[in-house]
Amino acid sequence: MFNKEFLQEFLRENNITTAKELQVAIKDIFSATLHEMLEAELDEHLGYSRYDYKNKKTKNSRNGTMPKKVLSEFGEINVAVPRDRNGEFEPRALRKGENDISGIEDKILALYAKGMSTRDISQHIEELYNFDVSPALISNITDKIMPIAKEWQNRPLNSVYPIVFLDAIHYKVRSDGKVVNKAAYIILGVGLDGIKEVLGIWVGENESSKYWLNVLNDLRNRGVKDILIACIDGLPGFKDAIKVVFPNTEIQRCIIHQIRNSTKYLSYKDRKEFCSDLKNIYEAVNEEAALAALTDLKDKWGNKYYVSVNSWYANWDYLSTFFKYPKEIRKLIYTTNTIENYNRQLRKVTKSKCIFPTDDSLLKMLYLVTQNISKKWTQPIRNWGYILAQLSIYFEERLNWNQVI
Repeated sequence: MFNKEFLQEFLRENNITTAKELQVAIKDIFSATLHEMLEAELDEHLGYSRYDYKNKKTKNSRNGTMPKKVLSEFGEINVAVPRDRNGEFEPRALRKGENDISGIEDKILALYAKGMSTRDISQHIEELYNFDVSPALISNITDKIMPIAKEWQNRPLNSVYPIVFLDAIHYKVRSDGKVVNKAAYIILGVGLDGIKEVLGIWVGENESSKYWLNVLNDLRNRGVKDILIACIDGLPGFKDAIKVVFPNTEIQRCIIHQIRNSTKYLSYKDRKEFCSDLKNIYEAVNEEAALAALTDLKDKWGNKYYVSVNSWYANWDYLSTFFKYPKEIRKLIYTTNTIENYNRQLRKVTKSKCIFPTDDSLLKMLYLVTQNISKKWTQPIRNWGYILAQLSIYFEERLNWNQVI
């Protein structure tokens, strides 16, 4: 700690009267101190100090300095980095290729992950730290995350996932000079430990069963051998794509999506009563009672809303999967709310981006946001012990306690 007299002398010698002048003075001291640290490291490397030629025992020697601009907590500073003639000197205080010793890169990535544009981040950094960081530099910094995102995207996965949720979010991306719709295909899995995990994010053509087939094949290539239950929305051909890659997987179509689709064209005056009758179906105690309620729905509304009612019959095999399970499992799989909540957090961050310049820029942001979201997923799903015990009985040939333990 500096004593009071030292600080007063420092302020007087440098004629400091404002906070900005103090920042400049401290920046100069920091730059000079860093230079002396580098000089001390070079002394240690060469085995003798400057001008102490009597103790020189090496053919290597100093070779001047190299100017370098570095980002620091005090702003951008100029540092004279000492060099040796043999080019062997590797400083620790300021490593070769390092141009940021402030942690500013982490701050930039954190701001980018919250949906701020490169220009907004540039302005924010300038206001906070009083030095200029160009949008181009910020873009270069965030681009460094791409190899990490790619590695994450291709990481090996567990062999078995009891439950997975599949969905897609749509974004506008610039491609070949045009703005096109792209889908971010997302799979969220629940592992044997009950912890949620995003298995991957794939940016591709607008949502289609063909692309979902590619995504599911990628899961298999990364080590997934079995999925017990897959929860999906109502995309045509979706279930067929799952059955091709994971033929033994049970499929539960989202009840909420089904309700939205079947009430889309109802008369406003009938909507409340129709939805009340639908509730008798998906809240039935078992499939038999649900089918009875569906028959009542058909008798009451079938003539007036044939398409809406018939859609429940047409999709019943995949709407009724959850009836065989206890309420703890039913509550988890009968909707895709688990992944919808995750998607909602993605949209909250990405809503400020009307158009993404490239597929990689979209993937980069989704990856960074996902890492932030995943930090909160540290506890198993509620009642997971009971759920897993039930699943190990329902799927005793595919899931056993040896895998669980």
